[in-house]
Amino acid sequence: MTVFAFYLFALGVIAGGLFTVISRQPVHSVLWLILAFLSAAGLFVLLGAELVAMLLIIVYVGAVAVLFLFVVMMLDVDFAELKAEMAKYMPLALLIGVVILMQFAMAFGAWDANSAAEAMRAQPMPVDRHNTEALGLILYDQYFLLFQLAGLILLVAMIGAIVLTLRHRQDVKRQNILAQIYRDPAKALELRDVKPGQGL
Repeated sequence: MTVFAFYLFALGVIAGGLFTVISRQPVHSVLWLILAFLSAAGLFVLLGAELVAMLLIIVYVGAVAVLFLFVVMMLDVDFAELKAEMAKYMPLALLIGVVILMQFAMAFGAWDANSAAEAMRAQPMPVDRHNTEALGLILYDQYFLLFQLAGLILLVAMIGAIVLTLRHRQDVKRQNILAQIYRDPAKALELRDVKPGQGL
């Protein structure tokens, strides 16, 4: 049953990733991406990493993928124009894809399993410590500074993305609180004597 579940989740990851790339509809691409995330979470469960699987479902499926889905469905993007622009760069993209596939083939041909890693995988899990506790000790004890540095890099990347995409449009009316507070009623108001039968 475990082998069957492994092949089922592995096929789900491969099919989800493939159809995410080649799907013509952006909404379908996001749905295939969600399938890939769920299948990857199933593989993590088979490996005994339940915490990583739940984080993958909660963070990526529950937040990121759903956000992608909402953005794709709500924005009126002209995908025909994007595809026309993409067709110009298709030969270069195919060349890069062929180079990457050749690199994968070279790496797979030189693949050699480490005997120490195989021996560590053969060892049974310690019963006195759960894998979630072991992962927490590794992240917050041995690699605490690297973990905080990764969070700082993500924070800087988020601030950079906000700064790069922030544009102040001149044709948009904005509320100026200080100008409203400090305005002079004597200058802001004007009394006019409107005669009967005449307009302003």
